Amino acid sequence: MRKFYPIEIHNEAAFKKKLLLLSEKISPFCYLDSNNYPNYPYAHFGTMVALGALETFSCNTVSKDDWDAFMNKPDWKFGFVTYDYKNQVESGLVSEKFDGISMPTIHFFIPKYLISFYNEKIEIGVTTEADLATFYAFLEAPLAQNFPTPARVQPLPRISKEAYLQHVADIQHHIKEGDIYEMNYCMEFFSKDVDIQPVAIFEKLCHLALAPFSVFFRLEDKYLLCSSPERYLKRSKQKLVSQPIKGTIKRGDDEQQDRNLAEALQNNEKERAENIMIVDLVRNDLAKIATKNSVAVEELCGLYTFKTVHQLISTVSCLLSKDVAVSDIFEATFPMGSMTGAPKRNAMIFAEQYEQSKRGLYSGTVGYVTPAGNFDFNVVIRSILYNETNRYVSLHVGSAITAESKPEQEYEECLLKAESLLKAL
Repeated sequence: MRKFYPIEIHNEAAFKKKLLLLSEKISPFCYLDSNNYPNYPYAHFGTMVALGALETFSCNTVSKDDWDAFMNKPDWKFGFVTYDYKNQVESGLVSEKFDGISMPTIHFFIPKYLISFYNEKIEIGVTTEADLATFYAFLEAPLAQNFPTPARVQPLPRISKEAYLQHVADIQHHIKEGDIYEMNYCMEFFSKDVDIQPVAIFEKLCHLALAPFSVFFRLEDKYLLCSSPERYLKRSKQKLVSQPIKGTIKRGDDEQQDRNLAEALQNNEKERAENIMIVDLVRNDLAKIATKNSVAVEELCGLYTFKTVHQLISTVSCLLSKDVAVSDIFEATFPMGSMTGAPKRNAMIFAEQYEQSKRGLYSGTVGYVTPAGNFDFNVVIRSILYNETNRYVSLHVGSAITAESKPEQEYEECLLKAESLLKAL
């Protein structure tokens, strides 16, 4: 059984920095931070850091029974599911594009050390007192606090602007033909033969774009640096909540302009239509596993403000029967509708046709499962991925294409979403 011990800390920021630096010594490593975002519905205000693995579940081809058996173990589990899990959720789908990162499809681990920051308490959870002593030894060992300034990394788009605009026009043709109603179309920025310091870049990214679902994840030579504002799913006992984001506009240069932009977003018929289409898709997904008549839209197109953008967020919930497994929930709802489009299957087929590279962990999810089976998972967007061995940096951005989309504006929205990521690099 895991036992938690209080930790006395005089400088919380310095302690978090030291924990991040431990990622250089310990893998797997998962750092989840809500950044105390003030008004997010169903928010969990805190930070959790999972280090080292007592047990691991990692695979490219997923056995439902094995995954459920691991998730039912009476301890904390941390990990991710990549977008490519879609190929097992929907038969006949493939992911055959170039992949410079190469994450496993699913990876979860039971941590050796679990540090929790919650309600002004900081605790460490371990399964043996020997592990507690080892952890304190890690903290006492000297760690590099200052990094040499690396060469500036300037990722390039994998697709030209002209080709992007043509693809948006092609996607709109499919919409007019009735093949799809909406599609999330993504583009990659990448750099080859580069060396980066992931901790330093993650800290810079967090400074540029404080987000309620931030993640620093290391798995051997692969890193995720994530400043996501979006929740995929949260389970609290029998209640399941999904919060899709659709609708984005930049922040203003002054208070009045900022208010005007926020109001313009909230009243934008195209952005609201995008959000409502995905809400309908989420309602349909949740209905597959919900108890009768329990699916509810708690908030539609709510306006939420982040450091660099305003967003429209909806909250959809349902009640679950007690025997619904984690794998059942993922099979019913994955990938999240905000990253696919509607109908979901056709949108994913066209995404594979038009996108230039494999999404991998982008459009997937990272989160945790408690010993009681509750969980919280984000949507992996606004993220930098790095393969240290391949010396490859990747970031994806995307937007929802509808019949009313203006290709130039969709391209500009992608650049807006990439802005903080490119600045961090």
